Amino acid sequence: MDIPSQVYARVRLDPVVGAAIADAYVAAPTRDERAYAAYAAFCRETVQQYHFLVGRVEFGGLGVAVRIVDEDPYADATSMVDDVQHRRLRVWASAASGNPHPYLSDGENEMFRAVHDVFGHAASGRGFDRHGEEAAWLSHSTMYSPLARRAMTTETRGQNCAQIFRYGGGRFAEQKAVLLPRPFSDPRRAWIEGVDAEQTVPC
Repeated sequence: MDIPSQVYARVRLDPVVGAAIADAYVAAPTRDERAYAAYAAFCRETVQQYHFLVGRVEFGGLGVAVRIVDEDPYADATSMVDDVQHRRLRVWASAASGNPHPYLSDGENEMFRAVHDVFGHAASGRGFDRHGEEAAWLSHSTMYSPLARRAMTTETRGQNCAQIFRYGGGRFAEQKAVLLPRPFSDPRRAWIEGVDAEQTVPC
């Protein structure tokens, strides 16, 4: 799927859809073995993306130096994008959040945070509000296979919607290893402002 860059500025999260995603996430168990194949694919593809992110430029990588820190490093997306433009990125340590993942190791979780900041937020040019998170999900989801995308959707759309629509933005949702209903991981269903509901995301 090839989405024109200008589309990301018009991505919106429908509050009805967001609430439905939040309800599905909150109602799900902490882990579900039926999700493990998707999470295995998600981990493999995330590691590949991370190696591309940090790989040396002369060998085809992006050459971004990633540093793990003990506090949330960015108050806004602008400062994060500025760092990325200078080939550096700080990532909040998974262990420091006090919210362990039931499937991913801390290292795998941190790799995903790094690639999502770059290929989600920086690539879409959007911030950390609910619409920006939706644009980041849409941008980054296109880099995953359909199977891995289902786990990636839980990690982004699921957690973000739970935080926004069920916890009032006051705390992060419990991390889970589950799959949300399949339509929630379909990027063709994203809401692009100015595009008729019957149309899909342009490819």
